[in-house]
Amino acid sequence: MNRDEVLRDLVIGNRVLSNEGVVDAYGHISVRNPDDAERFFLSRSLAPEFVDLEDIVEFGLGGEPAQPESRPLYIERFIHSAIYRERPDVMAVVHAHAEDVLPFGISQQPLVPVIHSGAFIGGEVPVWDIADRFGDATNLLVTNAEQGSDLAKRLGAGSVVLMRGHGFAAAAASIVDVVRMSIYLPRNARALMNALRLGGVKPLSAGEIAARRSGGGYRPNSPETWRAWQYWAHRAGCGHLLPEQTEG
Repeated sequence: MNRDEVLRDLVIGNRVLSNEGVVDAYGHISVRNPDDAERFFLSRSLAPEFVDLEDIVEFGLGGEPAQPESRPLYIERFIHSAIYRERPDVMAVVHAHAEDVLPFGISQQPLVPVIHSGAFIGGEVPVWDIADRFGDATNLLVTNAEQGSDLAKRLGAGSVVLMRGHGFAAAAASIVDVVRMSIYLPRNARALMNALRLGGVKPLSAGEIAARRSGGGYRPNSPETWRAWQYWAHRAGCGHLLPEQTEG
């Protein structure tokens, strides 16, 4: 995808995540610059529902704006910059505070995949506790590059990391992929919580997870993926921004 296409999808991704309840006034999504792997795009400090093209700012991997910027910026842009710095394979990042995932970052119960659309989690989602390295006097926000790097290292090679008492960060190979993951992560958490209330949980097996993650259950450029993206965009009132569907 070229620069114009990823910026268009970044606007759509913001609107979709807001409409689907993954983010509210807080939370954000970014995308790596397809022309320069050392830079990424992220909105200025704005509720995702209102993000448009003129709100997008380009950043370097240190979290600094690439050009002088007078508008307020997201404090936690260092989550994004650190993940891009640590993970050259990642093209898009979401940070959100979806309520359904929060219990799994403050309890002994791990967040594991229990539904087919939750297979991207892998075997278990790691939890990052800012206090482990930075003490108990932080405000739980990732406000500098050092904290961002520590979080990115906890994410490791995975797709999602929980942040104790805060939310989650998700990383993927495209905007569509990271939006999809961020929508189904809370759904998987709700299913897991309901199963725990009933008294037992049967997570997906390693074989089931591998089959789903290998492409047998999800193909990024498939008609099935386009169907979801088109559905979410129209629900969010930005379907007019979509290009015409192409064969995939």
